[in-house]
Amino acid sequence: MNLNQPTHDGIRQNVRTRYQQIAVTGRSAPSVCSPEETSSGCCSAPADFNSISASLGYSGEELNAVPEGANLGLGCGNPQAIAGLQPGETVLDLGSGGGFDCFLASRQVGASGSVIGVDMTPEMISRARDNATRGHYANTSFRLGEIEHLPVADASIDVIISNCVINLSPDKQQVFNEAFRVLLPGGRLAISDIVTTAELPPEIAQDLGNLYSGCISGASSMPALHTMLANSGFIRISVEPKDESRTFIKDWVPGADIDQYIASAVITAVKP
Repeated sequence: MNLNQPTHDGIRQNVRTRYQQIAVTGRSAPSVCSPEETSSGCCSAPADFNSISASLGYSGEELNAVPEGANLGLGCGNPQAIAGLQPGETVLDLGSGGGFDCFLASRQVGASGSVIGVDMTPEMISRARDNATRGHYANTSFRLGEIEHLPVADASIDVIISNCVINLSPDKQQVFNEAFRVLLPGGRLAISDIVTTAELPPEIAQDLGNLYSGCISGASSMPALHTMLANSGFIRISVEPKDESRTFIKDWVPGADIDQYIASAVITAVKP
């Protein structure tokens, strides 16, 4: 891939390769983001997944409720905390990984509800399906697909959740267009993702290899996200950065002060 003039498919393939490796091995390869396999969050897969997830807002009860191997420590927040899920609802997780957030959503929507996870990495889908079988999650399924082209019917979803994934897409407007398409009227988005709070230094913004698949150089600004969501048709849009996220983000690129440029944010919106 020519990193100076990357294609959308080239970016996706780079991201897919990174997360394929994580799905198979349970950890990421050494990179700019994790030179000694010690950094945390979306950027890499550390050994102590529960400790990292606890710092993102997951409770001990939540962490202990899912099958071993579901939590890969790859998020930047807890979409469950903002989704307000209700029994009987149908939930869609964009970039479902090993199924961690899907399994937590499954408990909230109950037997009368359902949860669908979509991921573009076959190895992640296989891992999530195996976790679902072992955990006896009868109301949860996983589909292979790109979040820009969701394998989901029109107007069939009550709530869309996502955890540090949309920043990885090279066509975020299309992601939000698809989200709008599959949501029912009155359906809502509840997303945790990375946003820029200041202009990224050129060496970071132009790194479409490690730092893009590491949830950094692909991040959008808060005004840009608001505009894209509005263009898709959403209302009641909120993009709220979480200052406390700087405590874990600063370790994603050691020595680069990356926490001065990006933050985790809570993104919510409603389809009228």
